[in-house]
Amino acid sequence: MDTTLRDGEQTSGVSFAANEKLTIAQLLLDELKVDRIEIASARVSKGEFNAVKNITEWAKGHGHIDKIEVLTFVDKGTSIQWMKEAGAKVQNLLTKGSMNHLEHQLRKTPEQHFSEIADSVKEAKENGIETNVYLEDWSNGMRNSRAYVYQYLDFIATQPIKRIMLPDTLGILTPQESFEYIKEIKDKYPTLHLDFHCHNDYDLSVANAMEAIKGGADGLHLTLNGMGERAGNAPLASVVAVVNDFMPDYLVEVNEKALYKVSKMVEAFSGFKIPESKPIVGENVFTQTAGIHADGDNKKNLYFNDLLPKRFGRKRKYALGKTSGKANIQKNLQDLGLNLNDEELKLVTQRVIELGDKKELVTQNDLPYIISDVLNSNTISEKVKVESYVLTHAKGLKPSTTVAVSFEGELVEESASGDGQYDAFIKALRKIYHKKGLVLPTLTDYAVRIPPGSNSDALCETVITWDLNGKEYKTRGLDSDQTVSAIMATEKMLNII
Repeated sequence: MDTTLRDGEQTSGVSFAANEKLTIAQLLLDELKVDRIEIASARVSKGEFNAVKNITEWAKGHGHIDKIEVLTFVDKGTSIQWMKEAGAKVQNLLTKGSMNHLEHQLRKTPEQHFSEIADSVKEAKENGIETNVYLEDWSNGMRNSRAYVYQYLDFIATQPIKRIMLPDTLGILTPQESFEYIKEIKDKYPTLHLDFHCHNDYDLSVANAMEAIKGGADGLHLTLNGMGERAGNAPLASVVAVVNDFMPDYLVEVNEKALYKVSKMVEAFSGFKIPESKPIVGENVFTQTAGIHADGDNKKNLYFNDLLPKRFGRKRKYALGKTSGKANIQKNLQDLGLNLNDEELKLVTQRVIELGDKKELVTQNDLPYIISDVLNSNTISEKVKVESYVLTHAKGLKPSTTVAVSFEGELVEESASGDGQYDAFIKALRKIYHKKGLVLPTLTDYAVRIPPGSNSDALCETVITWDLNGKEYKTRGLDSDQTVSAIMATEKMLNII
């Protein structure tokens, strides 16, 4: 079960809009093929209600309504009424899995709590709603009040419950405990369906998930990019890869090829940045940096493992910097269709290392320029030049620009307006290229970076990613003005293509 839209949204500073929740729900079920999704908590807000209603209406029309789950509360039927109005059919009822929570938060006896749970389950069934139950703080319950946990399980086994959901609410378990606690319960209650819900406070969530499966867990709760409160939840991509590669007796039907695409979509909607070194979905995890690794890959893929980028819809890259060797540069030159002799390659390698020592960002698409500079050749000449431009931005009027571009001496000029100065510039540029019968790439990513600690008038770097017929280009510009740096990056792209 993916709980990105419920538990994942408890990440500090994250709040999905209703249309974003619907899009993510569709991707999770139709693209990633997860089994179930937990999309919200009942009674939170009007916006949350509208988001759930949008998802349930879509799900009903696509045969997914039984896969849509909502966190509910023991609240004398208020949550049930909320669910009915929102069109949801599966409640995940939050109950207490430790005496500590029961005594100090609810201030009730086990018998009182169980009676109220039974009433909630009964009312849900009468209204056509299926019930799963969370035993909140279950991991602490097993450590410190095990008799209560078994008293609870004896009770809940008599109820019409589909799944018992066992959360490590505070992320305290070790892998050994995860295995032992789940196995102990599964041995005692073999017919109960047990879901394990793990948090990552000690960075053990993936290991705990593995051990829970070995102990007999029937399901896992995961989130995209490991989103969630505090240190987050067990990350979906990592757990899927681990189970597929190391646990052949178990089946995960998640579509691995869609993991990166959907993770990036969630990153964009949430603003929760994926660490560049995050396994499977991080930007750098399929990038070889050391020259010896690239050399080994040329010699029977010596530095490959089972986590091949193609498996996840990605591509292996070879970074360029001070640790680059000739093999790294050769790999990048092969992608560009360029060939150098040994002496030329040596000179270019030295130049890349020098730039790396200065902490310069060197990309594959910088290589033709470095080659041209180092070898004093015309490997890439500046055939296209943005000769001049005027950018205007006035209150009450759309930003506009006039651009003049020369193609090997021929000057072409066009004007356009847009949603911003750079948007206007791109629209004018498209007019120019249309006039010339040429095609511009699609802009797929636009990032601006200012050096840490710099002030407002420091240089900023604009890095733009382009796509032309399925081939990716990444170019950058550096200037104290963001729009100018973007135009510089664009001019670089025009010459590369």
